[in-house]
This record gives sequence, C-alpha cells and structure tokens, in this order.
Amino acid sequence: MSSIKSFVYNLKAYDLVVIVFYFLLVALNLIFCSLVNEWKFFIIIDSLIIFFVFLIAYLEHETGKKFFRIIHYWYTAPIILFTFKELYFLIKPVRQYDFDWLLIQIDRWIFGTDPTVFLSKYSHPLLTEILQIVYGLFYILPIILGIALQRKKRYEALDYAVFSVIYGFFLSYIGYFALPGIGPRFTLHSFESINIELPGLLLTNFLREVVNIGESIPYGTLNPAEAVQRDIFPSGHTMITLIVMYLSIRLKSRSKYFLIPVGTLLIFATVYLRYHYVIDLIGGALLMIFSVWSGKYLFNWWQKKLGLEQFEYEKC
Repeated sequence: MSSIKSFVYNLKAYDLVVIVFYFLLVALNLIFCSLVNEWKFFIIIDSLIIFFVFLIAYLEHETGKKFFRIIHYWYTAPIILFTFKELYFLIKPVRQYDFDWLLIQIDRWIFGTDPTVFLSKYSHPLLTEILQIVYGLFYILPIILGIALQRKKRYEALDYAVFSVIYGFFLSYIGYFALPGIGPRFTLHSFESINIELPGLLLTNFLREVVNIGESIPYGTLNPAEAVQRDIFPSGHTMITLIVMYLSIRLKSRSKYFLIPVGTLLIFATVYLRYHYVIDLIGGALLMIFSVWSGKYLFNWWQKKLGLEQFEYEKC
C-alpha cells in the first residue's frame, strides 16, 4: 500500500486533473457504449493515457532528468487536443439535441439583435484578416506563457500555470455537454458563403479551413452543420484566453505585453468571425472566474498532500 501511495504522490496537480478527467471519459464510454460506436477504442486509449501520466511522473521524480521534466510539462499540449477530438465522438450521441435556439434568444434578449449580424455591417477585409490570424493563435497563447515561465526557471509558477490551463480546458469540455450547439456561422449566416460574405486578404480562407478541419468539417463535407463539433457553449476560446491573460498579469510575466492585446482581439474575433454567440463569451468568462477561484484551492490541497509549500502569486 505504501508503494502505491508513493507512486500516486509522484503526480503533480495537473497530472491528477488529467487522470480524474480520463477516468470520467472511460466511465462515459462505458455508460453510453450503446450510443458511442468507438467506445472500445477510446477506453483503450484513455487507459493508456492514464498509465502514461503515472509513468512520466514516476520517471521524472525518480531520475530527475531534464528530458523527463520537459515531457512531463508538455505532454499536456497534445492531451488537450486529443481530448477535444474524443468529445466529438461523445457529445452528439449522448446529447442528441442542439441548443442554438436558446443561445440565440438569450443574445436577442440582451442586445435586441444578433451581434454577429450587427457586426457584419462593419466588417472589412483587413480587419477580418487580422482577427482570423489572431483566432488561429488560440492554442499558442498558453504555450507562450509556459515557455516564458520555463525560460526563467520559475517551476512553481509553471506548475500552477499548467494546472490552471488544463483545469480550465477540462471544465469547458464538461460545459459542452450542458448546452451543445454549432454556432452562428451555421444558424444565422450561410456557412457555405462565409468566404464571400466575410472576406479577408491572403490567409483568411486558409486559416478558416484549418479551423474547419479541426472541427471535423474539411472542405467538401456533406451537411457540415450536422458533422461539426458541438463546442460553442461555454466559449473555451474566451475562458482559456482570459485564464492565460490573468496568469500573465498575476505571475508578472513579461509575456503579458503580447498576451493581453492579442487575447483581447481573439475574444472579439470569436463573435466577429461568427464562431460564437455573445452568451458563449459570457458563459466562458463566468466559468473562468470559477476556474481560477476553485483551481487555487484544488492546487493547494494537492500541494499540502505532497508536503509542499502552498502556492501564492507573490511568492513565486
């Protein structure tokens, strides 16, 4: 028993979040196996990921080698992307109805109009180009913060930043099950005509296609509204970008001079580019507040279990 306890205590707080979430995914695949065609495959992969997390935590702790430390921090990046794609195969079978109608009504109740339709009156190819490029930087922003902290060898701050981002991502993923939807580019606008209605300059069409591929609707997909990933509420782009901006300020990272203006543009881009309703952003912002508040307690709870010093922004 003591050896098992020691093995568990090699885990960092973000490892624990990954393991708990992947046990949840295994449970969902088992519970809804009659609806999820790929459930056996995902249970095998999810179990291997849980084993890998335990293994890399053990190897870093026991060897102290820089190689294992780097893998231990950065395995989280592909994990986030893989988890996002696994949800594609889970959400629609489990939650068979979309709630765009409700999100649209909330936006109209707040603003008296559809914000994406309103903004389309003020669109310009140069603005569209800039915002599409910025939107494409979403997954890069947490990496920029992480590299900035790692270069300064601020490992306690890096531990907390990785935990906060992973915890935030997984909370947003859980939120997708609550109110699945496909977004205004399908419901309020013509998806097939977006390159004509909202043109950019050089890179916009290419970057849009990259986003579409990531959401399982590459060019030529029949009925893309049916095939697209259900991932609009809450806005993960808003939530995670706000977390990264917040951490860059509280951790006094010089990366904030890049992250804050780019992050602000990115959040605006989610509506301007027709990916999100404004209520998605509000939901993402509220969940960000909960994530930051609860995350610190969870992180320090695990720090206490490990016999480590409690995390405080001012000390790291």
